[in-house]
Amino acid sequence: MKGLARYSPLALAVLALLSEAPMHPYRMQQLIKQRGKDEVINVRQRASLYQTIERLLRDGLIVAQETTRAERRPERTIYALTDRGRETVGAWLRAMLSRPAHEFPAFPAAIAYLPLLTPEDALRQLETRLGALEEEQARLDSQLDSVGPVLPRLFLLETEYLRAMLNAELAWVRCLVDDLRAGRLTWSEEWLRRFTEAVAPPETTEEERIMTREQ
Repeated sequence: MKGLARYSPLALAVLALLSEAPMHPYRMQQLIKQRGKDEVINVRQRASLYQTIERLLRDGLIVAQETTRAERRPERTIYALTDRGRETVGAWLRAMLSRPAHEFPAFPAAIAYLPLLTPEDALRQLETRLGALEEEQARLDSQLDSVGPVLPRLFLLETEYLRAMLNAELAWVRCLVDDLRAGRLTWSEEWLRRFTEAVAPPETTEEERIMTREQ
């Protein structure tokens, strides 16, 4: 992404919508939700949308075109895409499609520190997650079944992707839960302490740290 303005999914959505027509932020939020793009674009907090718009303005990717005010409604600023913004949205899309991003989601971080819980507690939490994942799977399946015959596949690709990723996570969590239930995966405080002591690197003295810095 070197040389490109800083991107985010929400910033991408704003530029994509403005490539269709100038519009105000409330209309952007409406369209993202109406088209089901809120499955992958977080527009729950309107403040985040306005912060993103302010950044795009500073970067010269959009401009304030006009301010309108309907009867008994607050003023609304209509934004338009600049030539630089039109070039940038294409560059963002190419980069985001072609280069896997090194993201840091919460679940793998929690898995990394699973031994802080007992095996029994970890199993209970993962069983709860399993139920939530199965509910989400049913919701996505229902959504695709209802709109699939109506919308071209092109407009459902992100939901297909979410379902594929969800199915993969479901399969992995089910295996993990099965291993915990069967005792194939387990640990104890004593085992963790002995393992930690066995693999811990030797402590470095202050004198050695100073010598290392000076080298």
